[in-house]
Amino acid sequence: MSPNELSLLLGLVLAHLVGDFVLQPRHWVEERVRRLHRSRHLLYHIAVHGCLTALALLVAAQLMPGSPGLPAVLAGALGVAASHWLIDLIKARLPGKLRWFLLDQALHLVVLCVLWLAWLGSLAPLESLGAWLLSPTVLGVAAAYLIVTRPFSFAIAMVMKRWSSQLEDTGTLAQAGARIGMLERLLVLSLVLLDQLTAVGFLLTAKSVLRYGDLRESKDRKLTEYVLLGTLVSVASTLVLGLTLRLLLES
Repeated sequence: MSPNELSLLLGLVLAHLVGDFVLQPRHWVEERVRRLHRSRHLLYHIAVHGCLTALALLVAAQLMPGSPGLPAVLAGALGVAASHWLIDLIKARLPGKLRWFLLDQALHLVVLCVLWLAWLGSLAPLESLGAWLLSPTVLGVAAAYLIVTRPFSFAIAMVMKRWSSQLEDTGTLAQAGARIGMLERLLVLSLVLLDQLTAVGFLLTAKSVLRYGDLRESKDRKLTEYVLLGTLVSVASTLVLGLTLRLLLES
């Protein structure tokens, strides 16, 4: 994949992000939910996306020799605008939940990828991407990130079960500890893979500072020991996984 080809894809994605999150006021979204296809602001929104897509394609046409001409630019912009109108209209009928937001953005990304491949007139970039995704490095890193989420959460919960039953209700958010631990392990794994082990110490220090006030005020020694033990188990297991993966990939 050449730099210009990658730049075109990134330019289309950037145009989408600007159109969806910078140039779309909140009241446009609210009116779309209320009025659906009768919303004039929905038309404004897709017009913005069409213009931004056309701009990205026009720049690509100037930088990439042999690029399609103005009719292809107009067809691409109209295609993105029409698909955006349909996807956003369907999303407006759905409840405002995270999964629908992610699906909405994924569909827009698929449309942009189809436009990108059609503009290039070749599936070679897709084949290169497939070969990269199936490489041992990518598969190993993906497996490691998956392991430190739910599988490690279950394993650590089982390790800590003998002590969690001794704690009283601390009044914390439901599942908050599990989510914090999951994010903590994702950060630690990222730092290990980037060979930034020193930063892991800063992460632990920051967490200790944040939790110190709560633990001191509660004056609950059991809770303090439980949090400390859980953190050490979580971080130590992630360090072992990350260092093991690095050794395997470097061998």
